[in-house]
Amino acid sequence: MSEKKTTAELIEEFLREGPYAVVGASTHPSKYGNRVFRMYLRWGREVYPINPHADEVEGHRSYASLSELPVVPRGISVVTPPEITEKVVEEAARLGVEYVWMQPGAESHRALQKGEEAGLGLIGDGSCVLVEVGRRGR
Repeated sequence: MSEKKTTAELIEEFLREGPYAVVGASTHPSKYGNRVFRMYLRWGREVYPINPHADEVEGHRSYASLSELPVVPRGISVVTPPEITEKVVEEAARLGVEYVWMQPGAESHRALQKGEEAGLGLIGDGSCVLVEVGRRGR
């Protein structure tokens, strides 16, 4: 049995390569879902916005769900209410996503439990992708 990875190890693995998706990507520049999406764009990474209520986010076609994407993202950032996050984790596991990063406020005990049961690389301890990428100068 392998040892459980630390949050720091999971963050390094998550940030290593994409593609990525931001579930809860917002059309409003002040919202975290938009800020996280723009961070990936500035970082030069392949990223897809997931927002069932928008046709596009920051000039990029928006998708209603992970299932609609043209690729399976390696990692997803989740910026949704916890009850939505639980459904996103189930969909991510079904599709073969490797890593799920739940932004602060998106996580729930149930979402974390579902992700662990599915064998996903989970970051849901209150760590913020914006802070971690900024800390690494990416």
